[in-house]
Amino acid sequence: MHDDLTARARTWLAEDPDPETRAELAALLDADDVTELTARFSGTLQFGTAGLRGELGAGPQRMNRAVVIRAAAGLAAYLKRHGHTGGLVVIGYDARHKSADFARDTAAVMTGAGLRAAVLPRPLPTPVLAFAVRHLGAVAGVEVTASHNPPRDNGYKVYLGDGSQIVPPADAEIADRIAAVGSLDEVPRPDSGWETLDDSVLDAYLARTDAVLAEGSPRTARTVYTAMHGVGKDVLLAAFARAGFPEPVLVAEQAEPDPDFPTVAFPNPEEPGAMDLAFATARAAGPDLVIANDPDADRCAAAVKDTAAGGGDGEWRMLRGDEVGALLAAHLVRRGVRGTFAESIVSSSLLARIAEQAGLPHEETLTGFKWIARVEGLRYGYEEALGYCVDPDGVRDKDGITAALLLAELASELKEEGRTLPDLLDDLAVAHGLHATDQLSARVEDLSLIADAMRRLRGNPPAELAGLPVTEAEDLTRGTAALPPTDGLRYTLRGARVIVRPSGTEPKLKCYLEVVVPVAARDGLPAARTEAAALLAAIKRDLKAAAGI
Repeated sequence: MHDDLTARARTWLAEDPDPETRAELAALLDADDVTELTARFSGTLQFGTAGLRGELGAGPQRMNRAVVIRAAAGLAAYLKRHGHTGGLVVIGYDARHKSADFARDTAAVMTGAGLRAAVLPRPLPTPVLAFAVRHLGAVAGVEVTASHNPPRDNGYKVYLGDGSQIVPPADAEIADRIAAVGSLDEVPRPDSGWETLDDSVLDAYLARTDAVLAEGSPRTARTVYTAMHGVGKDVLLAAFARAGFPEPVLVAEQAEPDPDFPTVAFPNPEEPGAMDLAFATARAAGPDLVIANDPDADRCAAAVKDTAAGGGDGEWRMLRGDEVGALLAAHLVRRGVRGTFAESIVSSSLLARIAEQAGLPHEETLTGFKWIARVEGLRYGYEEALGYCVDPDGVRDKDGITAALLLAELASELKEEGRTLPDLLDDLAVAHGLHATDQLSARVEDLSLIADAMRRLRGNPPAELAGLPVTEAEDLTRGTAALPPTDGLRYTLRGARVIVRPSGTEPKLKCYLEVVVPVAARDGLPAARTEAAALLAAIKRDLKAAAGI
């Protein structure tokens, strides 16, 4: 076994085009580090519906140039098999370690395979790439990004010509093509022949951002903005300037791209402590709103001053993704938009209430914008993990830039009325009941613990949680009338809902909780919030016990 492992590692080493990972692997071989070699050569990084994502390093279980070249060759073979020989593949990348290298390798492989390749001019937000696919009439797009993952990770996201991320069966077919790639020496990789795009695609994207706002709407909201060490700053500032909003005050320590993300443990606005610097900047600047993008700027977070939380001037607090999702929906309804409102099953049921009251169609999809973007007649889609699609004709994916613009417009309109975003949330709670959501998330080193928890829940589903009887327990691997099969469990309770699923992009078991507490009038909101918080805490406690996490 040991000899076989060493032989596989030496074969990989001979092909590896990157001096850094070659040196890393040579050192592991010299040290005869069986544990580390086994971790890297115990299989291959799986290409799924999120494309590829993993830790940087040498070997088939890590993200590196050899893995990316194989992925690009497999994608090229898939495109040619589907009649796209000579078609255009557009490639974008973020500012993470190795992203520019992976983008260049992809362009070389596509060119060598007889496709045309065009690379965005520099690290830019993921939504610019998603826009470019349709704008340029490409047959596919590739974005090199690991979104909000830790600094040591990178990833590879694939879009097809409709501008949406891949879904089954395309992912499995591309994976088969990747597996069929032989020696890397047989993959043609010319040194030139692809195009590096100028700023015209970015200009066209920015021109579309204007369209998400209502003509003549107020643009007075003052914002503090953090790019979270990612690539969002320049594009967001340009979009805000075009729209006529006051220039956002930047969180200086996080404004410029830095692949090491030095000020945050995880470069995700949802993670504890990630917004601390933004809140400190806001306390000094006194804005109406705090806005954050994740590092590739496809997600948008918002924070508000919450006077209900502590009296006086209030404290800055992050809005949940579900709260922003409802606020943007209410804003679009007030503007009279038509079309389908869609969300993933893990997002709040409040969107369905808002759509129903407005007489608009509503759809639930599986988790991920690859599904939301495919909803027929989509006008607005959102997911609780800070993802919002407010211009589906331009970007069929989540877009943290246009979502930020729409939030700033809503904050401006409310400001003109002497009101705030929390005031509108209160209106929605009185109209539809207080929809309170929370998440129980268990990060693991050993992935088998996630499978064990799912097995435990399937074998012995809870009869009640927080004293509320479970009225329906669904195993989503069987699919439903509206949804294709997925690895997940859904529990319906009286006045509550729980969904449990393994994360598609991180080693986490994720549980999504929602309780709905009726509210007769505004003065009933404090008691409703207290009741909802107690219920969520009790559901979390009971669910932990049932899952054994």
